[in-house]
Amino acid sequence: MKRSEINKLMTSAEAFLDAMNFRLPPWATRRPADWKGRYATDAEIVDNRLGWDLTDFGSGDFARRGLLLFTLRNGNPGRGSKTYAEKVMIVDEGQETPLHFHWSKAEDIIVRGGGRLVLELYGSTPDEGLAEDPVRVKVDGISCELGAGGRVVLGPGESICLERGVYHRFYGEAGTGRVLVGEVSAVNDDAGDNRFFEDIGRFPGVEEDEEPLHLLAIEYADFL
Repeated sequence: MKRSEINKLMTSAEAFLDAMNFRLPPWATRRPADWKGRYATDAEIVDNRLGWDLTDFGSGDFARRGLLLFTLRNGNPGRGSKTYAEKVMIVDEGQETPLHFHWSKAEDIIVRGGGRLVLELYGSTPDEGLAEDPVRVKVDGISCELGAGGRVVLGPGESICLERGVYHRFYGEAGTGRVLVGEVSAVNDDAGDNRFFEDIGRFPGVEEDEEPLHLLAIEYADFL
């Protein structure tokens, strides 16, 4: 992805979050130079990869297949005792996060505002294929059973709990607008706990065609 595209996406995200009355921590707006010399005080942010995150999953088409996230809090099994994580995500109409599950992380996906989020769900087989059996999930604490590939549509205020090993893909429902999505989960490890059904990448390559507006969480080490 070009840095200019990433910068535009961050600017658009900031405007959307402001319109939704959702506030990020003050350090979210730091410029790259502002990170220098801060590791001693900001180690949790750096080591646990808090902050801006986005990907096009290697598609080259972020609007069709992509996701913008901000990690607000996260633990780290090797450092500290925090056992939970929280993210905010922005999902556009028809913008897909492809089919995947997590080996370690259980998570709640919550629609915080905006449009409606569509999730398609499968169980997984021992060899990590798609199970043909029904899948059982809890929507706002209420247990329900879906056929393989079944859909759940969440509006503002609604949530779903996704247990380990449950394949899921999601996208914004057409005609309902951009979706503000929250995630509350066990400790998050995007480098090692995503099992995508397709052979795709999680982190984008960046073509530096202009200066960064804000750093991605994977970039802190280059600027400290």
